[in-house]
Amino acid sequence: MRLTLSVIKADIGSVGGHTKPSTRMMAAVEGAVAKAICDGLLIDAFVCHTGDDIAIIMTHTRGEGSSEVHQLAWKAFLAATSVAKTSGLYGAGQDLLVDAPSGNVRGAGPGVAELSFDHSLSGTRPAESFMVFAADKCGPGAYNLPLYLAFADPMYCAGLMLPPMIKGFRFHVIDMDNTAGDSVIELDAPADGYHIAALLRDNERFGIDRIVSRTHGEVAVAVSAQRLHAIAGKYTGKDDPVAIVRNQGIFPAPEEIVSPFAKAHFVGGDARGSHVMPLMPVPINTPVTGMYCLPIVSCTGFSIDKDGRFSESFTDFFDNPAWDEVRRRAQRKAIEMRSQGWSGAAMLPYSELEYGGFRDTVSSLLKRFQVRKERKPEAAE
Repeated sequence: MRLTLSVIKADIGSVGGHTKPSTRMMAAVEGAVAKAICDGLLIDAFVCHTGDDIAIIMTHTRGEGSSEVHQLAWKAFLAATSVAKTSGLYGAGQDLLVDAPSGNVRGAGPGVAELSFDHSLSGTRPAESFMVFAADKCGPGAYNLPLYLAFADPMYCAGLMLPPMIKGFRFHVIDMDNTAGDSVIELDAPADGYHIAALLRDNERFGIDRIVSRTHGEVAVAVSAQRLHAIAGKYTGKDDPVAIVRNQGIFPAPEEIVSPFAKAHFVGGDARGSHVMPLMPVPINTPVTGMYCLPIVSCTGFSIDKDGRFSESFTDFFDNPAWDEVRRRAQRKAIEMRSQGWSGAAMLPYSELEYGGFRDTVSSLLKRFQVRKERKPEAAE
């Protein structure tokens, strides 16, 4: 069976500011998804939220970019948007940037990550397990560092030194500033490791689109590397990426994949998408209510049975006391960075603030600058 994993997420409204979707919004999406399973469009699905972003995690056999699956997600988000509007919630329909996409929703606002594979529970994959990362208040480049470390650095993933992974992985890196289409370069780790790092250091322009095993040709990772401001032409909220990461066997183990997130590394995001702040790992269904509106990321894990259905339960990787210390570290880093206020590295450069009000403020001031006339030296007495 050729099985497809699709994760489609959107920020379509939240309670009390940009915090979390309402219970009725979640119910609207869950109802639409349950009907799609009954109708045979989906094999299985799971709905959750991270901050104010609702994510639909789906298995099906329609392939990547299926208009039927994407339209299901779009209509589910529209139903939840209607609830948000009638309830007077903040940012109703914020990520739905076009009136009605005719096919798949890539480029229409929602974040999309998809990958497909032959599902037989045999050969190199006698068991199929995967993780879904969902982030809020940050951009797609937020996954650049942790995924690079997990799939290219044996200091974080000792499994890279074992025969199933010794040939490394191929990184598909996308130039997110190119609005004409998906502009992608393919680079191999470890051979091109420094070249990959040279691109991925710029979280705002370059992002990981997918990662593929060089030994087996299997897709390991898919990331929603779309830029909302490149789509909308204005600031509509941060891009809040999702990622699908297959694990175990021919891929890194879960503990190797999540370990880099212990850094609580700095990413662009936070309030109005304007600051540089640490990414804090949190359990799923966590609202954004802490000080400074920290960028947050959740991680759920699933196993898939022979029919393409999820196992009876899921794993919430960051809902563990081991991550409490990381969350404290993230808060300490955030307090220190925000103590610098608006100055220097504490805020994103103006190229990233271009679609917000900051550009208007600075542009109006630039018009008032005047070239000072050269001062003549005073005559000596």
